[in-house]
Amino acid sequence: MTTLRGTLPPGSPDYVYVPFEVPPGTRELHVSYTYDKPAVPVGTPGNALDIGLFDPRGTELGGQGFRGWSGGARTEFSVRADDATPGYLPGPLTSGTWHIALGPYTVAPQGLSYEVTVTLTAGEPGGTPRPVYPPGRAAGRGRAWYRGDCHLHSWHSDGRRTPAEIAALARAAGLDFINSSEHNTTSSHAHWADVAGEDLLVMLGEEVTTRNGHVLALGTEPGTFVDWRYRARDGRFGHFARRIRRARGLVVPAHPHATCVGCAWKFGFGEADAVEVWNGPYTPDDEVALAAWDAQLVASVREDRQWLPAMGNSDAHRDPDVVGMPQTVVLADDLTREAIQEGLRAGRSYVAESRQVTLALTAGTAEGGRAGVGERLAVPADTPVTVRLEVSGAPRCSVRFVTDQGVLFTGDPLPVAGQGVVEWRTTPAYAAYVRAEVRHETALGPVPGALAAFTNPVFLGPT
Repeated sequence: MTTLRGTLPPGSPDYVYVPFEVPPGTRELHVSYTYDKPAVPVGTPGNALDIGLFDPRGTELGGQGFRGWSGGARTEFSVRADDATPGYLPGPLTSGTWHIALGPYTVAPQGLSYEVTVTLTAGEPGGTPRPVYPPGRAAGRGRAWYRGDCHLHSWHSDGRRTPAEIAALARAAGLDFINSSEHNTTSSHAHWADVAGEDLLVMLGEEVTTRNGHVLALGTEPGTFVDWRYRARDGRFGHFARRIRRARGLVVPAHPHATCVGCAWKFGFGEADAVEVWNGPYTPDDEVALAAWDAQLVASVREDRQWLPAMGNSDAHRDPDVVGMPQTVVLADDLTREAIQEGLRAGRSYVAESRQVTLALTAGTAEGGRAGVGERLAVPADTPVTVRLEVSGAPRCSVRFVTDQGVLFTGDPLPVAGQGVVEWRTTPAYAAYVRAEVRHETALGPVPGALAAFTNPVFLGPT
């Protein structure tokens, strides 16, 4: 048993690597740690210390020696050739210098004193099982609308649910697909195959959790690890965004205006494929994210550049977090990883608070031209256009049509049955795009109610 002690002052590096030796013939490596939590003044962050593990292949950026990360979710973990604590990767316990990775998330003015205990058990190492991953296809309905939640946490990071429990909740929520997104680890990837099925597509990824914001690596190749140990000022994000895309994943900044330490997105959106505008129960930071995204839509029209689709996810961790609240509903050619990703990238989608809410937004002309969400109705600027939204599952909610000028139409509340059709007429000269919002009632007068659903835009006018 080896005990490693130290004190980290305020202003310490984001990550500190503490070396220890593993001799030949080691069967199991067990790590536990503690740190002090002194009282701090109101409004001053106290101590919070994350932890992870790197093997003799090194701690260099890129993660070649990465063996696991549990952040602050666990006080101990074990690694063997044939098994590992969730968050960590089984594999050979190669002799040599290993490193405990410490991440002082916040440090009190008094500093942060830690104690790490490493216990090594000798013996036959055993074999490492070959990982089995979920299939990239489920039994779809051809080209159809599929519901999914792409931001979920199990006990492989800071969640409390098993993959089996999450899959059961996903099915109960009416989801067709989910994406595994643990903080800074891929350890769950080999634990989803048994819970996927013909009725549920399980995609694999990671929530890359940096000190300047979080990004979903959505639907990457199984086992793809994306490093997180950099800030915006380091100029490294573009490299790792390309790493995600080379692994056939999407780059999706998560909760970009969240208020937790290190959660707000600071890397810009030039490398993004989509953005998570709605995260979990609708809150003021989601309203800010929605407004910021809409401003980006205006800029994309003004500058004639590619627009950024929006999506929504639950970010569910534990009870009472609701899996599938919200959920992204995407028009895809089939229920496969590639088809879902293509639909998300194209913005052929809307976000709803539950399976009960269904939207159908179209823009059409008297001559028969028609376009849906994520598409363009390519007609001259003076062409009369009818925007039509069909809604179900949204009792007493109000419909708003939002354009590059702002909210140009607000309808009467839907009936208690929650179904209705709302139409509005415009021209491409008046509205470069139209998107729909369905909002709950509010008692605060002009303050808009929480979202029940919203769509990506339909663009109007010539390209």
